[in-house]
Amino acid sequence: MFHIDCWMKELTDRLIGIFGNRLEFVGLQGSYGRHEETAESDIDVVVILDQLSANDIKTYDMIVSDMPQRQKVCGFMSGKEELIKWEKSELFQFYNDTVSYYGNIDYLLKLISEEDVKRSILIGACNVYHMCVHNMLHEKDSRLLVSICKTAMFVIQAKYFAETGQYIKRKSELYKLVKPEDADIIGEFILLRENCHIDEKEFKEISEKLFEWSKKIINECFDA
Repeated sequence: MFHIDCWMKELTDRLIGIFGNRLEFVGLQGSYGRHEETAESDIDVVVILDQLSANDIKTYDMIVSDMPQRQKVCGFMSGKEELIKWEKSELFQFYNDTVSYYGNIDYLLKLISEEDVKRSILIGACNVYHMCVHNMLHEKDSRLLVSICKTAMFVIQAKYFAETGQYIKRKSELYKLVKPEDADIIGEFILLRENCHIDEKEFKEISEKLFEWSKKIINECFDA
C-alpha cells in the first residue's frame, strides 16, 4: 500500500543527501496534501533551494527518477530568491495549499497583503471565465471542466479567506461554510472528479453555471 508520508520522507532524505544545507524547503500540495487523493491523483511536491540552476533541475530529475509512483510526480521547484519575488496573488494560494515536510516558508506571509488576496480572486475568476468560453466554443471537453472547477475552487477559498480570515483546505468542509452559489460550484467539482463522463446536456448546464458564476465575481471585483 502506498503511504504518502513514507514516500515524502524518502524523497526528503534523498534531497538532503544530495543538496545538503542548500535545501531550504520540501512540501506537498494538492489532493495528497489535503488528504483528498484518489487513485489518479498527482503527487504535487514543492522543493525550494537556496538558489536554482539548470543543473539542479537535472539533479532533481535524477533523484526522483527511480522513486515509486514517478509517473505521478509533479509540482514546483524554485530558488528562494525567485520565490520571494513571485507574483503575490499566486503566493497566497501557494502558501496556504502547501504542507511542510522540511523547513518552512512562513516568511512568505508578511509579503501577502489583503489586496493580493483580492487580486487572486479576480485573476482566478478571469481564468475560469476564459476557460469556460474556450471550452464551450472549441474543446467541448468534459474533462477540461474538472480543471475549470479546480480553478474555481481556489477562487472560493480566496473569497472565503477575504471574508473571514480563514483558509479552508478541504472541499467537504468549505462546502458547508460558503454561500449557496459557491457551494453549488464545489458540489459540481466533487461530482465531476468522481465521474467526468457526462452527456451534452450536463456539459452545457455546468459550463453555463461556471460562466455566469465567474462573470458575477469579475463584476463584483470591479465594483468593489
